[in-house]
Amino acid sequence: MKVLVWQTAFLGDLILTTPLLASLKNMYPDASIHVVAKPFAKEVLKNNPNVDEIITFDKKRDSTLQLIKKLRKNRYDIAISPHRSHRASYSLFLAKIPIRIGFDKAGFSFLYTKKAKHRFDGTHEIDRNLQLLKFLPDYREDKLKKFPEIYLTKEEDDFYKKFYLDDKDYIVIAPGSKWKTKRWTKEGFVSIINELGKKENIVLIGGNEDLEFTNEIIKGVKTDVLNLVGKTSLRESFSIIKHSKALISNDSAPVHMAVSFNTPVVDIYGPTVREFGFYPYRNGKVVEVDLPCRPCGLHGHDKCPINTHDCMKKITPNMVIETFKSLI
Repeated sequence: MKVLVWQTAFLGDLILTTPLLASLKNMYPDASIHVVAKPFAKEVLKNNPNVDEIITFDKKRDSTLQLIKKLRKNRYDIAISPHRSHRASYSLFLAKIPIRIGFDKAGFSFLYTKKAKHRFDGTHEIDRNLQLLKFLPDYREDKLKKFPEIYLTKEEDDFYKKFYLDDKDYIVIAPGSKWKTKRWTKEGFVSIINELGKKENIVLIGGNEDLEFTNEIIKGVKTDVLNLVGKTSLRESFSIIKHSKALISNDSAPVHMAVSFNTPVVDIYGPTVREFGFYPYRNGKVVEVDLPCRPCGLHGHDKCPINTHDCMKKITPNMVIETFKSLI
């Protein structure tokens, strides 16, 4: 049997799809499981024993028609799409995959042969995705895997040692986010780094897109920090997070990386809310303030729609530090 899973959403979404992949393999150990995902999937799913092939697709660069032709040629028996895009729905339909399972709120959902209900009612994304498997003929709840998994080689696992870091002897802070309104304030990050840095070793991580914001933070920092923003690959960041004492992050992909390794995580929420289902699945706590304007969108924005950014400005450094202390 050949099964295709379509997940071309963001990095965090792909990490949260790994329990579905593990559950599939647990139910059908002899099945060949393929995944359609963005190019970073080669890093996220590297060494994953539940994935037999990764088909990368970048909608800004690659041809949807060529992808459909490839999928049709592969002759899949079942397709499952946690992603709710129109493209996923019509591509799987045109690929002539006989059983197509998706969400009722997906674009062109009428093209799926089976549909699960999708609600933002506090159900975690992991559990929401696993509901898609209920339509499989051999579905068994006792075969479900609930926690995301990232598989590191021994060499990758030991990467953190290159910076003379000791296991569980430092805190990771990830100040960036793709969406500007999902970033906590510069002043907030400066304050907690200066305070926690009195007793803890601090490591900053993030991608090249986070450099400008991080450099602004660094200007106000009065303690020693190891700034690795823009200096590590995705796989190397996994090692840094895995071996840390805890992660403090905005509502972004590093949260789900930490959950994969059961690293304690403080998750700072602004424009988004827990009801969307992307809170830490285990060993984590959310810091947020209750405002009538929240949520203002599923992903956040580049600018606050009402020009206040109170959802982040009203979160104090003490709130984050006390949450960290209660978690550790």
